[in-house]
Amino acid sequence: MAEVAHTDLRMTLSEHLGELRSRLLKCVISVVVLGAASLVFAKQIYGLLMRPVLASLPPQTAHFIYTSAIEELNVYMKVGLYTGLFLSTPVVLWQLWGFISPGLYPKERRLAGPFVVFGSAAFLAGAAFCYLVLLPTMFQFLLREEGAASMETQLDAARLKEQDAIRYLRMGELARAGKVAKETSDALGSRGVAEGDMGLSLVPKERADVLGRLEGLGRLLDAAQEGLGPQARPVLREVVEKRLQAVEAFSEGRHSEAVKLTDEAASRLTAAAPARTSELFELWRLEKALGTGRARYEAMNWTRPMLSMNEQLSLVLLLELALGIIFELPLVMALLGLAGLVQAKWLMRYQRHALVVCLILAAVITPTGDAVNLAMLGGPMLLCYELGVLAVWLIERRRKSADASAAAS
Repeated sequence: MAEVAHTDLRMTLSEHLGELRSRLLKCVISVVVLGAASLVFAKQIYGLLMRPVLASLPPQTAHFIYTSAIEELNVYMKVGLYTGLFLSTPVVLWQLWGFISPGLYPKERRLAGPFVVFGSAAFLAGAAFCYLVLLPTMFQFLLREEGAASMETQLDAARLKEQDAIRYLRMGELARAGKVAKETSDALGSRGVAEGDMGLSLVPKERADVLGRLEGLGRLLDAAQEGLGPQARPVLREVVEKRLQAVEAFSEGRHSEAVKLTDEAASRLTAAAPARTSELFELWRLEKALGTGRARYEAMNWTRPMLSMNEQLSLVLLLELALGIIFELPLVMALLGLAGLVQAKWLMRYQRHALVVCLILAAVITPTGDAVNLAMLGGPMLLCYELGVLAVWLIERRRKSADASAAAS
């Protein structure tokens, strides 16, 4: 005879509601206690949660703002509450199992331990997938324009090499300075940083271009004063005067004239060391390339993010919680299968509908509209559904085998 639930475990509706209230109260107490304990480390946890966001921001804007005096405190309180909710996952799963276990077979009630362990592991896996895979790609797409991000990296590397070229010039080693400058300029040109079409831009590049030239010319003058010796000072004085004229033209908005004057000043600078004209020319070519690259970068990246602490935390926590729950789907479906509320053949029949629902939910949860992030969320969701179908099918098969063995005996 097949195993059945004990009759003494049957309860009235009021008893069911009373037990449900008791178990929900235990879950709430667990969340409150663990959340209060997490407040001690709320700031560190917040920093860890926001790391994918900060890593996607340009270095000069990698920070958050708060718009009220108590927003930071509210953020840390929210961090503590959600941390308590995450840490209470085993308690919530245990209480859920305790609530539905009276309707299961006696052998199935012994699966409480595996249910809690695998449920907690699935929730943790979903949160980890969100943190390590989904959040970095999503915020990179939202906060950084791909071309501007690549250009910024190239410009940063070029600026570091330009500093070394300037150091060689200060030491009087013009051959090394010219070599480093030429290699860096050629690299910027080959990668399209200092030339090429910017496309549609709302920011004029002339001002940034001239400003970069003037700053670069000033650095060359400072280094040449040390590296070329006292005999070059008369020529350098002329270059300074030309630069002052260029600055005056720049301040009055005559950018074309300022560009012409900087070229004349740089041409005059090469006369300070007649034997090293080509090296000084390469140094000036690098400064022009950096100025042009800076102008193109600012023209492409003309928006600056100002992110609120509370808004970004809410977005990250929503996605973390959503992915954790999604990864619980196979376990929930298996639990419904144990309770006899769903059947494998019914789930298989509506697989196409499940695909559409998964894509719709992924589109609602994901704040971006690109196909990559949609697939990164919809794919695991659909995979979890298929695993749930497989789990229900295995449970039904095991039950049929057990019933057949009991009938034969």
